[in-house]
Parts: sequence; C-alpha cells; structure tokens
Amino acid sequence: MLLVMDIGNTNIVLGLFDKDRMLCQWRSETKRNRTADEYGIFFLSMFASRNVALKDVHGIIVSSVVPPLNSTMEQLCRKYFDQEPFWVGPGIKTGIPVKYDNPKEVGADRIVNAVAAYNKWKQAMIVVDFGTATTFDCISAKGEYLGGAITPGPQISAEALFQRAAKLPRVDFSAPKKVIGKNTTDSMRAGIVYGYSALVEGMIERIRKEMGGSVKVIATGGFAHIIREYTQSIEVVDEFLTLDGLRLLYELNQR
Repeated sequence: MLLVMDIGNTNIVLGLFDKDRMLCQWRSETKRNRTADEYGIFFLSMFASRNVALKDVHGIIVSSVVPPLNSTMEQLCRKYFDQEPFWVGPGIKTGIPVKYDNPKEVGADRIVNAVAAYNKWKQAMIVVDFGTATTFDCISAKGEYLGGAITPGPQISAEALFQRAAKLPRVDFSAPKKVIGKNTTDSMRAGIVYGYSALVEGMIERIRKEMGGSVKVIATGGFAHIIREYTQSIEVVDEFLTLDGLRLLYELNQR
C-alpha cells in the first residue's frame, strides 16, 4: 500500500492507497511543535482504527508547504514505517511543463493539484484550492502549468476581521438568508461568505479572459463545497484531488 501525505499550514491530510483505489483518508491539525513520536502515536491509532498494519505500507510520498515539519516527518517515516519518504519538489518528474518564471517557487501542493486535474480531464482548466490560502492554478490544453494567483483563504479573512475590529464578534463560515444583514452577525456572515464567493467569481472570470477558449473550473480544499453553493463558476468539486495527484506522482517517479 502507498501512504500519501499533504502537509498544509492548517491541516495534514493523509490517504492510503491500494494501487489506484483509496482505502481511507485522515485529517489532522498541523502542529509544528509536535515531535515525530507524537505524530507516530496519531498514525498508529489511525491505522489501528482501520485494521491496517504500518508494515503494510510499501511507499510514502509527501508534499509540504511547512518546511519546519519536514525533518519531523522524515524521522517519523524512518522510525515507524522503516521507509524513506519521497518528497514532491524541484527535480522530480511531473509530466507537465512548468511555465513559472522560477519553477522552484511554485508550492508543491499546486503542482500536485495540476497533475491530478490534467490527468483526469485533459483540457484547459483552472484549479481552485481553498486552504489556508486560496490558490488559482491554470493549466493549458497542452498540459502546461501556466501560473496562477494566491489570495488569503476564507478562514484567514474572517479571523483578520475579528482580530482587527474590536467590536466585531467571531462568527462561523455560514451564509445568512439575505445579503443585507439586519444584525452584526448576519452582516459579517454576508460579507464573508457572499463577499468571498464574489472574489472567487471575479478571479475566475478574469483568468478565463486571459486564458481564452473553453476552460473547466475544478475546486478542492476544505471550503470548496460551501463556496460552490454561492458561485456559478465552479463546475466540479474534487475533495481528494491532492491525494490522487500525490499517488500519480509517486507512480510516475517510480517508473
């Protein structure tokens, strides 16, 4: 079995694959001060909950945008899985040309998403990943990674509003029935949900104009299902796009 691991600023997402079939997936909060043993206990409990032994894992691939955790995860993989993890980074085979000014600057998760999306749909597309930051990644009809845009994620935007405005309360990410709020809580929710959805709509429209032609829009990440309800631009939500991309990259580089 193959263990895939996506280390993000907010969550670490794990997937366990048997060939191209995902058996299970887990999500854990990213904590930079955890030790390899503390993460190891989490892995042991998660695997035990599915009656899977750590020794059944024959390969591990990791993408990370949190460098301080990389050495911790290497220790974990060696100690608990007796494996050297394969890292997504400069120099690996991706199967897609990266047209960034400096390809080394592109986040590992963005390349992983692009690989997975193009492998599934084989056309020009925009991949919107709703994480700590929201990324818009553009792939040409030829399968070239063209670049994209990065904005603060929905949660960051909401937290910034709460922290910087003394009289405003913290609210959850849910939409009120109307855009015109009749109280402070609904006014904030309207601005956060409908306002952020308008941001997504506007960015997709501008990117489509620059790319030209027919462009498919795929969304992934924690807020994808919520935002999709309030925008007409998102065509597909693929919850496990990043995990599928990691599996594909592992297989490509093993060959």
